[in-house]
Amino acid sequence: MKAILCERYGAPEDLVFADVPDPVAGPGEVVAKVAAVGLNFFDTLIIAGKYQTKPPFPFSPGGEFAGVVESVGPGVTEFQPGDRVMGYTNYNAARERTAVAAGQIVKLSADLDFERAAALTITYGTAYHALKHRARMQPGDTLAVLGAAGGVGLATVELGRIMGARVIACASSDDKLAFARAHGAHEVVNYDSEDLRAALKRIGGDHGIDVVFDPVGGPYSEPAVRSLAWQGRHLVVGFAAGEIPKLPLNLVLLKGCAILGVFWGSWVRRDKDEYKAAIDQLAHWLCRRQAVVPHSGGVSAGRDADGAQGARRPQGDGQAGRAGVTRAPAPIPPWPRPRAE
Repeated sequence: MKAILCERYGAPEDLVFADVPDPVAGPGEVVAKVAAVGLNFFDTLIIAGKYQTKPPFPFSPGGEFAGVVESVGPGVTEFQPGDRVMGYTNYNAARERTAVAAGQIVKLSADLDFERAAALTITYGTAYHALKHRARMQPGDTLAVLGAAGGVGLATVELGRIMGARVIACASSDDKLAFARAHGAHEVVNYDSEDLRAALKRIGGDHGIDVVFDPVGGPYSEPAVRSLAWQGRHLVVGFAAGEIPKLPLNLVLLKGCAILGVFWGSWVRRDKDEYKAAIDQLAHWLCRRQAVVPHSGGVSAGRDADGAQGARRPQGDGQAGRAGVTRAPAPIPPWPRPRAE
C-alpha cells in the first residue's frame, strides 16, 4: 500500500511517498481503509522529533482520520468490516490503511462526511476535553481563548459559545479576531496592539476571567493568569509561541486558582468511555451545524504562533491554521517526494 513516510527527522519536504506492507489487526485493533486524514500543527513537530511522542522510523504523520473498517483483531466485538469510523491514531494515518486501537475510534453516522469527520477528533476533542473535563466550565462563565484563530483556539471559541460561556477571543491581528468573532466570539482582544492583562481586566470587570484556554504560552500566559477570577482555571494546552513560560506561584496562592494541564492523547488512552462520549457529542453538534469544520485543500508547512496544540494553516486561507484535510492515499503537496529506489 502507499504511505507518506517520515524516515528521518526533518521538515515536511523531507517526507517521502512510498510502498509499505499492509497492516494486520492485532488484539484489540482494527484495520481501516483511510478515506481522509486530518493534519495538525503537531504533525510538523512529530516529524521534526520535537513532540513528546517519538515513533520508530519509518512512520507516517496524521493523528486523526475517517474511513471504513476492513478487518478486526482478536477481542474486537463493537466493530465489523464495512463500518464507517473516525478517530485518533496519534500517527500513521497518512497511508492507505492504518491499524488503530478499537478504543480510539467511534462509528460515523451516515450524515457526517469523511472529510469533516477526519478533522473533528483532535482540535475539537482537545477543546471539549479542556472545557468540560478539566475546567468544568459552567454556562455563564467568562472564557478567554488565546490563539483564538488557530485550529484548537477556533474550536474552543465555537464550543465555548455552544456550552454557554461568554467568549473573549484573543489573537495577534484584527483579521484573525474578525475570523474568531464570525465563529462566535462575544468580545475580542488584539494582544499585539493592546496590553493583554489590561484588556482582560477591562472586559472581565471586578469578577475577572473564569477560564483561560492557553495554547500559546510565551509572554501571554502570565498576564492571562493575572486576569483570573478567584478560583479561576488556566488551561495549559501548548506552547505555539515557542517558549514555555515560568509562572510566579504566588499568583496561584492569592487567586486560589488552578493551573490545569490538557494532554489530549494521554486522556484518550486512559478514559476511553469519556473520550467516545465526547466524540459522539461533537459529531452531534457538527451534524446540527453548531460547530463548523471546513473542508480544505493543500496544506502548507507554515508555523503560526496563534496555532494550537495545533492546527496548521490551509494554503491560501489567510487565517491562523484550521486543521487540513486530504483524501488518502494521494500525496499532500508540497510535502512528499518519491523515495529513490
